[in-house]
Amino acid sequence: MLGKDIDISDQKSLRWKTMLKVAFGQSKMSVRPVPFFLHFVVYGGFILINIEVLEIMIDGVFGTHRVLSFLGPVYNLAIGFFEILAFLTLIACAIFLSRRYILKLKRFANPDLKGFPSRDAATILFIEIVLMGALLKANAFEQMLQAQGVEHYTNVGSFPISQFLVPLYTALHFSTETLILFERMCWWFHIVGIFLFLNYLPFSKHFHIILAFPNTWYSNLNPKGDLNNMASVTQEVKLMLDPSAQTPEGYQPPTSFGVKDVFDLTWKNLMDAYTCTECGRCTSVCPQNITGKKLSPRKIMMETRDRLEAVGKNIDANKSFVDDGKNLHTTISEEELWACNSCNACAEACPVNINPLEIIIEMRRYKVMEQSAAPQSLNSMFNNLENNQAPWQFSPMDRAKWTEEI
Repeated sequence: MLGKDIDISDQKSLRWKTMLKVAFGQSKMSVRPVPFFLHFVVYGGFILINIEVLEIMIDGVFGTHRVLSFLGPVYNLAIGFFEILAFLTLIACAIFLSRRYILKLKRFANPDLKGFPSRDAATILFIEIVLMGALLKANAFEQMLQAQGVEHYTNVGSFPISQFLVPLYTALHFSTETLILFERMCWWFHIVGIFLFLNYLPFSKHFHIILAFPNTWYSNLNPKGDLNNMASVTQEVKLMLDPSAQTPEGYQPPTSFGVKDVFDLTWKNLMDAYTCTECGRCTSVCPQNITGKKLSPRKIMMETRDRLEAVGKNIDANKSFVDDGKNLHTTISEEELWACNSCNACAEACPVNINPLEIIIEMRRYKVMEQSAAPQSLNSMFNNLENNQAPWQFSPMDRAKWTEEI
């Protein structure tokens, strides 16, 4: 909420449709079928297995065990489905780890991800593997206790995956007390692990699990190439061109232009930064990055989020923001900003409708309008526009001369 306020709540029906399609339906992931399938499995596991987590929480509070088992065949079918989903999630996460650290796909081996981002991705995938493993092990131990008719472990549920673990544990000849101990340990490990994961979530790139839904609802619904004019500049130009124009009531002339720091971005730009999944699809399709330029749209979003975090810590420490001599321009270089050719490939590729171009354009505006700092080729064009009302170095009086020959 440190960002500028904007109203983007129009076309509500289209916004709901966009959110259902992009966030719930994962539609923009489908352009890469293999990761789309794997991600959909993990996504489905996260959403649906929470139904079983709800039962685990109820059991923990009231001392019951499989409290929803009164649903009979429906319950058995659900438990079987959750086991299959848990196993597929485990396999998908293992494949994701191999893609990053064994196959080393280019977009995951990018320098953008050095340090915490790389550790963060590995941590989350490892946690999901361990949690799914704990769930399957708990079910395996429970089957053995059910078979022994131990009190509290009623004979319910369907276990298409964990049943294959039972022979392994049976061969070890555990006592009933040991089985109960192991089942309880896995039960507690699973639920405590989930609560720890939820506390880690806001500090991780996996915050997109939550923010993807509001972020896609607040998507920019304008055509991709439709850049926003600066309202303050538009008003100033109108007043300059029309001497008889009336200044709007309460109008204040602009004191700054473009974006210097996170305060100058909109709250939606800042939400974009927190929603970034660091998947690198934007950078992998960026023509400038592909041809060796320094620009990485993913890095733009990561640097914005990091700066926002630094500003937040500054405010926490000082009760209000104290100038620290830094801003977005100290971390995002001119080379990166001016490399962008505004093609919108990054915005098109993003699976959660983030638009790095908006931040790049606004930072460019600050460079041009506040610092007069633009590449020489652009300065020449600006001069021509000012003097000749066209990008070319020809007098307006000569504009129609080409027609004389025809």
